[in-house]
Amino acid sequence: MDTQDPVLRLAADLIAIDSRSTLSNLPVAERIEQELSGFEVERIDYVDANGIAKRALVAHRGPKGGHALSGHMDTVPATGWESAPWTPRLDAAGMLHGLGSVDMKGQVAAAIVAAQRAPADVPVTLLITTDEETTKQGALRIARDSALARSLGLRGIFVVEPTGLVPVRGHRSHIAFTATAHGVQAHSSTGKGTNANWKLLPFLVAMRAVHDELRTNPALQDADYEPPFSDFNLILDNHGTAVNVTVAKATAQIKFRYSAKVDPQPILHAVRQAAREAGIDLAEQTEGFPPELPTTHPLVGLAVQLTNRAPKTAPYGTDASQLQALAPCVVLGPGDIGTAHTPHECVRAQDLLDAVPVFGRVFAAAVQ
Repeated sequence: MDTQDPVLRLAADLIAIDSRSTLSNLPVAERIEQELSGFEVERIDYVDANGIAKRALVAHRGPKGGHALSGHMDTVPATGWESAPWTPRLDAAGMLHGLGSVDMKGQVAAAIVAAQRAPADVPVTLLITTDEETTKQGALRIARDSALARSLGLRGIFVVEPTGLVPVRGHRSHIAFTATAHGVQAHSSTGKGTNANWKLLPFLVAMRAVHDELRTNPALQDADYEPPFSDFNLILDNHGTAVNVTVAKATAQIKFRYSAKVDPQPILHAVRQAAREAGIDLAEQTEGFPPELPTTHPLVGLAVQLTNRAPKTAPYGTDASQLQALAPCVVLGPGDIGTAHTPHECVRAQDLLDAVPVFGRVFAAAVQ
């Protein structure tokens, strides 16, 4: 990779480390720690639900107070990539390619370099999480368990996800449903098996009705968001069953995203009732309450002042859903989220470089 800029060099190093959420993030956490000389560093180690070792980091230097920058180390799976996802590449158009380049290892690199460059008398805090793409456990554990973060009296947190450096004052949070139907596996020609898909189908029909209700009922929508209707995304899994085998286990996963003004209880009731009536198992995983600050909030005002751009809301979720337990949160970072979660993920290198002075002014605002 033909660059010597510290931001792009660090971003490339982070991209080159495979840190999909299904893997341990310790290698990428250790690489980040190499950049934190002179900082007080708190390691928050835990084991995820699959028994995988994970680590979140809190780093601080200077006086207490001030604002924190936060980003995550994990990435989504490398689905559909035709080029090498962990081989960072800067093309002739100035785009940095690689899994995690825009979501969000490039942003983490920019935040770290901004923290390194801050004057010694300026309070500087970094909250570096993991499992953001799945359970938000890294952010949850920082908010719940970090003695260092709680001791600082943070005035606000800037989650540096890609927003094109437009302040995002609020976003949706999600409830993840996992519905599981069980059958009996057998050779399908014998008639001795029970196909779990048939047990799952009535539940799916009910979920289609919920999906349509979210799209058409104004009482379940929020005009402050685009789109105004909540996401209700369905993924089906037969766990590798061959076409000549009756399905022993069929799973439907649904991610329901809702904003602060939308009451999730009618959706929760509908999903739970449909699972009971179909006789299938239902598990739920819930994020924190959707974070949303009014346009008049001082942190939103600071973000507007730093960027000269009007605040907006976003339909996706971030670690702010958990980190808001520590301090108010705004989402503000370089890059376009449009290539995130795609097999051609990339970020404009200049956007990362331009973010460093903006992040520096976030830190400096504490002493002005």
